[in-house]
Amino acid sequence: MISTTRPSRTFLLAAALTRAGQALLRARAPGGRERWERTNHAGRAVGLYAGPAAALGAALAAARVRPGAGLAVLAAGACGAYDDVAGDHRRGFRAHLGALRDGEVTSGAVKLFGISAAALAAGALLKEHPFDRLLAGAAIAGTAHLVNLVDVRPGRAAGVVLLLGAPAAARAGAAGQLAAGALGAAAAVLPEDLAERTMLGDTGAHALGAALGAAVVAGNRRSGLLAHAVAVVVAARYGDRVSAWARAVRV
Repeated sequence: MISTTRPSRTFLLAAALTRAGQALLRARAPGGRERWERTNHAGRAVGLYAGPAAALGAALAAARVRPGAGLAVLAAGACGAYDDVAGDHRRGFRAHLGALRDGEVTSGAVKLFGISAAALAAGALLKEHPFDRLLAGAAIAGTAHLVNLVDVRPGRAAGVVLLLGAPAAARAGAAGQLAAGALGAAAAVLPEDLAERTMLGDTGAHALGAALGAAVVAGNRRSGLLAHAVAVVVAARYGDRVSAWARAVRV
């Protein structure tokens, strides 16, 4: 069932759910606070509360519009959460695929295949033609990876989601609503992210990226999907440069 909710209401819903989830996690901290703290690029201790909260807020908002999109966002967040908990020092697809060839299943490989499978499943629900479904899966998974690539400094990932998602949120229909959900969750975590009190981690970055990718899928036909899929594949190919750019940008 497709929701007819206005994008502004979807934005507010995602923001409210994200804020509530973050407050609840901070108050309860399942497993102890040490499990929810990491050291950021500047050596400061920050909390990981924003990631699961943003993933849940974006997923629930997306599910009200298109259930398949909500599942993709939730799966991307879950795969990112596994990498946050069990991740190792290796970066990039080549390193993780190389380890897989040697018989080692890394958290990055789990994330790569898990998010890709969920994105393809969502693409099958969002599009009818087989080729369009493949492009949709590439767009969702690729956008999830792109947002994670820029999550190298406070506010970068959420800021990119807001920047890229704003034009889509102005559109009518499912595309606008899905984009608004991603924007609402990103806006809710941005202030504390910029203040270096919390961080999205792979959980939040991948989930927000998948939500944004679902909006792209809902709002584009084959030519638009193909262009977006090519763009995110190129970004993945030059991932180190994309991350370096994100580090250099001043906020």
